[in-house]
Amino acid sequence: MWSPENRKRIGAAARLAIVVAAAGLLAGCFEPLYGRNPSVGDESVRDKLAEVVIAPIAMRQGTPQARVAVAMRNALQFDLNGAAGAIAPTHRLDVTVTPTAVSVSIDPVTGRPTEEIGGVNASYQMVEIATGRIVLKDSTFAHVGYDIPGSQQRFAKQRALLDAEDRAAKVAAEAIRNRLASYFVAGT
Repeated sequence: MWSPENRKRIGAAARLAIVVAAAGLLAGCFEPLYGRNPSVGDESVRDKLAEVVIAPIAMRQGTPQARVAVAMRNALQFDLNGAAGAIAPTHRLDVTVTPTAVSVSIDPVTGRPTEEIGGVNASYQMVEIATGRIVLKDSTFAHVGYDIPGSQQRFAKQRALLDAEDRAAKVAAEAIRNRLASYFVAGT
């Protein structure tokens, strides 16, 4: 009657019952961070992020820094409100961007770099529009590596640097978005 096979079945059924009971108890605890929760009348984090207007990032026109600043602003616009403008802005985000590039390894024969790290340093502050008070001030960075395929491909280095700076701008924009979401959830 109590054979080892029956004990295994009863043990497996008991473990399954425990897992289902725990899942049932924890099911009400889940709350989506960026989604809407219709049971609660509050605004979601996504709604609060959509109320942040991103100020134009000041850079001298026609410079490589201006291209990175535009990429950063576009990535922030997309991350905060899906590339639409803020509908009823309550906060303003001021960002300062500085691109960086560091040579990692150099070819001993030609003296040219073969690997580099491109990146973006961004400092930002969020200002409450109604009071003009700075509610959040922080900085972030993103560094991404890229290879230079050789001295025969003349423009490969420039294209690789541009791609690395674009990737770094997107990573930094995601870090800023996550920090703003943290502010709106926790208030700090």
